[in-house]
Amino acid sequence: MQQLFYTLLITLLTIACSAPKEKQPEREAHRLQFHFTPPSGWMNDPNGLVYYDGEYHLFYQHYPDSTVWGPMHWGHAISRDLIHWEHQPIALYPDSIGTIFSGSAVVDENNTSGLQTGNEKALIAMFTYDKKGFETQGIAYSNDKGRTWTKHPNNPVIKNPGEQDYRDPKIFWHEASAHWILSLAVKDRIEFYRSKNLIDWEKTGTFGREYGNHGGVWECPDLFPLTAEGTNDTHWVLLVSINPGGPNGGSATQYFIGNFDGKTFTTDADPSSERWIDWGPDNYAGVTWSNAPDGRKIFIGWMSNWLYGQAVPTERWRSAMTLPRELSLKQTAAGLRLSSLPSPEVNRLRGARESVTAGNTYTYGSLAELQLTVDLAASTANDFGVEFFNAANEVLRIGYNRSTERICIDRTRAGKKAFSDQFAGVHYAARSSDSPTLKLHLYIDVASAELFADDGTTCMTSIFFPNEDYTSFRLFAEGGDVTLTDGFWHRLTSVY
Repeated sequence: MQQLFYTLLITLLTIACSAPKEKQPEREAHRLQFHFTPPSGWMNDPNGLVYYDGEYHLFYQHYPDSTVWGPMHWGHAISRDLIHWEHQPIALYPDSIGTIFSGSAVVDENNTSGLQTGNEKALIAMFTYDKKGFETQGIAYSNDKGRTWTKHPNNPVIKNPGEQDYRDPKIFWHEASAHWILSLAVKDRIEFYRSKNLIDWEKTGTFGREYGNHGGVWECPDLFPLTAEGTNDTHWVLLVSINPGGPNGGSATQYFIGNFDGKTFTTDADPSSERWIDWGPDNYAGVTWSNAPDGRKIFIGWMSNWLYGQAVPTERWRSAMTLPRELSLKQTAAGLRLSSLPSPEVNRLRGARESVTAGNTYTYGSLAELQLTVDLAASTANDFGVEFFNAANEVLRIGYNRSTERICIDRTRAGKKAFSDQFAGVHYAARSSDSPTLKLHLYIDVASAELFADDGTTCMTSIFFPNEDYTSFRLFAEGGDVTLTDGFWHRLTSVY
């Protein structure tokens, strides 16, 4: 009997040792190292961003059974620092009313809903139900700090009035009117509702028929106040994602600056003007955290594009989120503009600071932060910037053209592109600043680049898929020289 036991044990150990090991996420091709990605399966829009009791909750559109879009769930992760995330069980599953599309979440501080049952404040999530294109709005609640969720028995709490593309509720408490406010995307406009209890809603206003870009369906609104830097003036900012119709093709997020009176949003901007939170091809459906500490407006977006998002060459997972970004309003040569910069928490990833000079090549190991300050008056090159490359002669270029006064990201030679004929290209953004000093602030992950130019008033995000990871970078200048007043970089550490 004892001999049989040992024989069986050795057999089991042999099988266990010879079984193929599941690849660790951080070892997968193109897996980003300091951006949020799902463990497996499909991911798109960030949802339900809420902060409570020291924790940032990130929910997201998720299909766990495939790497392409399918019946939507809410995936879930929690962080204390916006950088290191702990994956949680799926929060919301489809049911008989429909699949679970995008939405938002809040802390019901005063139990206006009556759904709090214990000492913890109730977290309330509002989301779109979708059933074969017919959309309604439902709510769910949590009394255990967001770990488990119960759908309201009277769902849907907002029925469809006969509209197509009726979705993506974003809610917040408006102190001045003592109401919960709901922004809802309805085809080519935003509708506003209000409620005392998060359950019973009345429509109060509409914005957008005559404003902004209408090249596609409006989605994922977000409405919040910001005080312009250096002033005491508070303005309201309305984010609206659109697909298609982005400045560089496909999906993107526009914004409007104006006023909110408790019932509707208005703006005195030129109706035909277009303002984009990010000019790159890969930042969509971004929204801000509710209840963030110290009044911060922290934004995160889906780092992909509907033109090719379901075809990108990753294996077990698809899509990532952008870095968390701090939003502010800055006065520029073009007027008041929304600025976004990496949240300060990202600085924790930095290694030692190292200088950058023209003519040198730097080895960075696929994760880097780079800051360049260029004296345009002293520079003679027409095209200049930085290029990231590998031993396979694949190159990602990020730079500036003096004659057109445009910033660009060129991924035509950046690596894999056969998966979509709409992926490779050169993408452009106009500066908001007329300063003779150009600031370029870059974050490079394994397969993504995020550029914050001129203190975040012009941003560009781009993904790419090299056949070998980029490991080196250098400055380039064509038709002359480039003069730096400052240049430095940091290696960044992986969150794994």
